[in-house]
Amino acid sequence: FFNKDIQKSYDLKGSVSNRLTTEGKNVAATAQVLLDENLLQGACESPLYVNASDKDLLMEAINRDTAFLSMQYMMDYSLLAGVCRNTGELVVGIIDYIRTFTWDKKLEMMIKSVRSNGVFGGAVKTPTVQNPELYRKRFVDAMTNYFPLVPD
Repeated sequence: FFNKDIQKSYDLKGSVSNRLTTEGKNVAATAQVLLDENLLQGACESPLYVNASDKDLLMEAINRDTAFLSMQYMMDYSLLAGVCRNTGELVVGIIDYIRTFTWDKKLEMMIKSVRSNGVFGGAVKTPTVQNPELYRKRFVDAMTNYFPLVPD
């Protein structure tokens, strides 16, 4: 967040599986990066509203960027979102886009799919490791919901 005084920042992946961090009392608010579940919990009291034209621009950029990343077999990226202290401005950027969907991630996805489909008991869950197109869809859908429109 170059030249921005960020009040809160979030590392968003579009998943709530293991995506909650405890807001530390001994950590400066500007130093701690919160996760998806933190954003969703905070949205009940203080949603990150955006106006319609800004949301259109944001979603257009996210759609284009994630389409490109998906074509390159990239996955496991995040949207880093920060709220400026003085202006309330939302600043975003896609980060952590180095991980490709290689054979080891395909194997991890298959193993987690079998373990999470309820065959061995327990609840059926969506695997956290997904191929790049499914990851992209989950990511875009979540980002659409994470930033609601300013109410009329």
